[in-house]
Amino acid sequence: MKKNKSNLFSVSKKTDDFCQTGLFWMKFIASTGFFFLLTATIFSCSPKKNAAKKPNIIYILADDLGYAELGVYGQEKIETPNIDKLAESGMLFTQHYSGAPVCAPSRSVLLTGKHGGHTRIRGNDEWDARGDVWNYMAMLKDSTLEGQRPLLPGTVTIGSLLQQAGYKTGLIGKWGLGAPHTEGIPTKQGFDFFYGYNCQRQAHTYYPTHLYKNENRVYLDNDIVPPHTSLDVGADPYDPANYNKFNLNDYAPDLMFSELTQFVNDNQDNPFFLYWATPIPHVPLQAPKEWVDKYVAKFGDETPYNGSESLYPYFPNRYPRASYAAMVSYLDDHVGKLVQQLKDLGLYENTLIIFTSDNGPTYAGGADSKWFNSAKPFKIDRGWAKGYTHEGGIRVPMIAAWPGKIKPGTTTNHISAFWDVLPTLCDIAGAKTNYSTDGISFYPTLVSDSTQAEHEFLYWEFSAYNGQQAVRMGKWKGLRLNMQEGNMDIELFNLEEDPREQNNLAEKYPEMVDEIARVMAAEHETPEIKSFYIKGIDNMND
Repeated sequence: MKKNKSNLFSVSKKTDDFCQTGLFWMKFIASTGFFFLLTATIFSCSPKKNAAKKPNIIYILADDLGYAELGVYGQEKIETPNIDKLAESGMLFTQHYSGAPVCAPSRSVLLTGKHGGHTRIRGNDEWDARGDVWNYMAMLKDSTLEGQRPLLPGTVTIGSLLQQAGYKTGLIGKWGLGAPHTEGIPTKQGFDFFYGYNCQRQAHTYYPTHLYKNENRVYLDNDIVPPHTSLDVGADPYDPANYNKFNLNDYAPDLMFSELTQFVNDNQDNPFFLYWATPIPHVPLQAPKEWVDKYVAKFGDETPYNGSESLYPYFPNRYPRASYAAMVSYLDDHVGKLVQQLKDLGLYENTLIIFTSDNGPTYAGGADSKWFNSAKPFKIDRGWAKGYTHEGGIRVPMIAAWPGKIKPGTTTNHISAFWDVLPTLCDIAGAKTNYSTDGISFYPTLVSDSTQAEHEFLYWEFSAYNGQQAVRMGKWKGLRLNMQEGNMDIELFNLEEDPREQNNLAEKYPEMVDEIARVMAAEHETPEIKSFYIKGIDNMND
């Protein structure tokens, strides 16, 4: 066990030793008649009052939030005062990476502590062999059409390890790692409580017909409006009334936040792990009117989004920029309310809060990432952010706050990734396991301990978007793109001098290219699921 972990939990043993000694003297004092001293000793040594409680852990995962979409990371148009305060009270990471450039594989990496060459789920596999999985009416009638490819029974996850360490575990938000009626659902993958979207496709509307509570559907007061529905024929796109059918009654983020606050209330006397996988700000653009109005007043009038772009169309929107900013600020407001709840319950001082995003910003559905400069200082154009292993697609914001443990207002350049989260949280929770991961605990960094170990390299792979591999080694970044088209060439970039990845140095530094090629070969294991095969490194005929 690492030195820092044993130091973290040594206090409880000292307290127990003190109280055992106190019990001896209590008996002696009682026999001499000093009852008032006995009472005081009982009160001060009550195990319930003084037993060291493990820290609560809250992990907040935004969806498609770009590296520069928070004020503390340089955002100039969207207001995020509450998340910025978290950074002021804690630590900001400048070189933290997601598990993959899209949702499901990034979450699989996060929860299993295995990078993209080892984790089971390596893409957004909609498992369409089951039938018409994109038909929302069919899914409403038949829940077996919902959800994505499942994690396997017995998969070790952050949730299961923290359960074993005595934590109550809850997941609020979007899952995407196992369809209903499979072994991949949250309650069979380490979570005592789940409320939210089981299926990523269902999360393509914030007004769904239903969500899931544990293993059962909860039906909402919303009609079916399938994603990709357009404005009525002939409707004036500048008339806000023509968008009413896209804003229904039960707004899923409101319902999920209500369940989240209830989970905290219900578990305030237990150590808990809360994984808040909010779907915000993933498109479609749907936000509460009061927040949209705030940004319409700030940004002024704008051209409507018609929802009919050729790639990845979503619901049309009268004020797309205002709506996107509204979604981010709405999330920020809820982060502030959660922090206040923790303070009101007396839990804040003993709670680690981590805030991050599952991948880089999108360019679809009316989200104007270029206008917001959402991935600054990295390139934001299509092909450089979400879906791609360029820095704009996998470098994400991460903030950690923990009163008394993390020094306020600190910044770290420690290079870390999603597969480091599992060993880090196990360190913090005192979870003892022989489970092998690709990660390195960054707990020493959180508490400013100079013993922090560093990665020799970070590795990603992604079979979609033409197939990709990426390696980060110190200042160097190696990229292999368009692999499904037969390309095996590696591009090389010096991120210290070229964070936008514009100057390919492969010819100048062939030895570094060879080293990165060695890592790419060594870290890839043939996936169990054929849809994740990559041409050139997997036998496509198997």
